[in-house]
Amino acid sequence: MRQELSPQGFELVDVCLEMAGPEVARPFVEAAASSHPSLIDRSHLMDSLFGVTNVPQMVWIDEDSMIVRPAHRASPMPIGDGALRMVEMIGGMEERERYVEELRDWVRHGPDSRHAFAPDQVVEQSRPRPPGVSEAAAHFAIAEHYWQEQGLSPPVIDHFNHAHRLQPDNVTFKRQAWSALAVERSGDGGQDEWTRFRQAPVDGEDWPFVSDFNQDIEIIMGRR
Repeated sequence: MRQELSPQGFELVDVCLEMAGPEVARPFVEAAASSHPSLIDRSHLMDSLFGVTNVPQMVWIDEDSMIVRPAHRASPMPIGDGALRMVEMIGGMEERERYVEELRDWVRHGPDSRHAFAPDQVVEQSRPRPPGVSEAAAHFAIAEHYWQEQGLSPPVIDHFNHAHRLQPDNVTFKRQAWSALAVERSGDGGQDEWTRFRQAPVDGEDWPFVSDFNQDIEIIMGRR
């Protein structure tokens, strides 16, 4: 998309939310061989500043630095046979194709695009920020800071859990903690690229967090 639309003034910037830093994200960035800028957000400022709660989400910002669509779900088109097979298995190709057409329309027509929001619509569509969301961000920031020094010590886990309870729909806060545990317990420092994606306990495992990936999926599917 960037190669197609950049001649029209469009720029794509991807932001990796990864408190473990650039070396964790680097293999994925290099494998993608993207031509657009790739940034690393170790402290999840995207969550706090733009209301990001999961990935992939996208924010549209115009050439005057104004948000014309706040954070919203935006799954990219699959690249490569593996990604294509995954999308074919889980579905959603039509939604992805439709989103790409919306993006093209905005780049082509700017503020006249029906997919670009007026300022009052951006405010209306933006997520409300109750005090609990700010508290969750504070707990996550404390957990991330001390995790760099202590690993998953009991106080760090406690702060992660506070963040998860206060903002349960912020999946990025949860997945960072889950991934950190998977890497810590892997014994190989997460050398296996799939280790970070083990985000639920195995049978009999002592799981220190208030939720896990499987629990959340069951809640979403209405099984709990």
